[in-house]
Amino acid sequence: MDQYLKHFTDYLINIFEKTGLIKDWASITGEIISLLLLFFISYLIFRLTWSVMKRILIPVFRRSKNQFDDLLIKHRLFRRISYLVPTLILYYFIQDSIFAIPLIISVIRRVLEVAFVLIIVLIVDSILSTLNDYYDRFEFSKDHPIKGLMQIIKIIVYLFGALFAIATLFHRDLSSLFISLGTLSAVLMLIFRDPILGFVGGLQLTFNKMIRIGDWISMPQYHADGTVLEINLTTVKVQNWDKTIVTVPTYSLVSNSFQNWRGMEESGGRRIKRAIYIDMDSVHFASEEELTKFRKIKVLVPYLEKKEKEIEAFNKKYKVDPEVVVNGRRQTNLGIFRAYLKAYLSNREDIRNDMTFLVRHLPPSEKGIPIEIYVFTNTTAWAVYEDIQADIFDLVLAVLPEFGLRVYQFPKSGDFARLTGKNQNS
Repeated sequence: MDQYLKHFTDYLINIFEKTGLIKDWASITGEIISLLLLFFISYLIFRLTWSVMKRILIPVFRRSKNQFDDLLIKHRLFRRISYLVPTLILYYFIQDSIFAIPLIISVIRRVLEVAFVLIIVLIVDSILSTLNDYYDRFEFSKDHPIKGLMQIIKIIVYLFGALFAIATLFHRDLSSLFISLGTLSAVLMLIFRDPILGFVGGLQLTFNKMIRIGDWISMPQYHADGTVLEINLTTVKVQNWDKTIVTVPTYSLVSNSFQNWRGMEESGGRRIKRAIYIDMDSVHFASEEELTKFRKIKVLVPYLEKKEKEIEAFNKKYKVDPEVVVNGRRQTNLGIFRAYLKAYLSNREDIRNDMTFLVRHLPPSEKGIPIEIYVFTNTTAWAVYEDIQADIFDLVLAVLPEFGLRVYQFPKSGDFARLTGKNQNS
């Protein structure tokens, strides 16, 4: 092809000379037309190469069972390889089309060398992206994601590609560029501060297994409360439960605190930790009438029988005078209510008895005495968990009056109205 192109260029120059053009102008005109023809031929060969790949090679890869080649297509590897064809054609045949002006040949070749370097960088980028996506298809990739590592490699590849391009374009030695780069290290550290911190943070997150894709994390300072979608070089992408997307700086997950709910999900149980405030004025010793009524509650019978024998033995031992209520030991409506809650919760199939199981008092306050339920459900599904919790506290609120207890709440407007009405009537 080089001989044909050179002969074609000479042929054009001869034609222009015969038309009466000056020799120099005839040479320039002929070489420019020859150069444009070379560009046109390169473009046609590029279109032909890409057409062959698109119509023959890519469909074959799509029909194969191997998923790796599908990812190569997705990341446009073959498209980028096809860019090499016109670049190489122009580089090797440019001298045969425009040989009278060495300066132009030198400039165009430098530009083509830079283009060649950039195409190689893009090809490496496609391969790295393909490797990352292929790796992510395996289950263990959730524990050890490599996206941050791939991004570091890409930055290095792009940095070296840029250095090669600059060295080629300005005819500088690459080693001298590295020496000059050393003087700019402080500036580069400032520019690449976030990627460097992100890389360090990503390594700590990965190797310490602090976080992985699919984990539920909470980080209120960044308004993040949801599932981890991606762990990148500089950010971690979290999808909140309201379907909004939050990006959290990778290094902040190491430097700041966050809550990872993976342990809860792997345990198979989710904690219910909620208190209900009892009006302390409603707490009293249980009367005989109340005890008789409580004995009709099936789940309370074992507790009442055991407690009555224990109290009777204690009072008999210390010869307690039953006429005075503060002497000895007696049952209270609040104590019996707590026993009822324990029995009720232990009989529920959706509450786990093999994990922490408490119905306890918390310190009294001006809002009443808190009775806290601290148990675990046998599911971690959010909607089911909320249903179970709601069912439990629906029953608690409804059953309190049966034990002579009241929930504490701030006075309502109706309370003041009733109080005012009573005062007016009196």
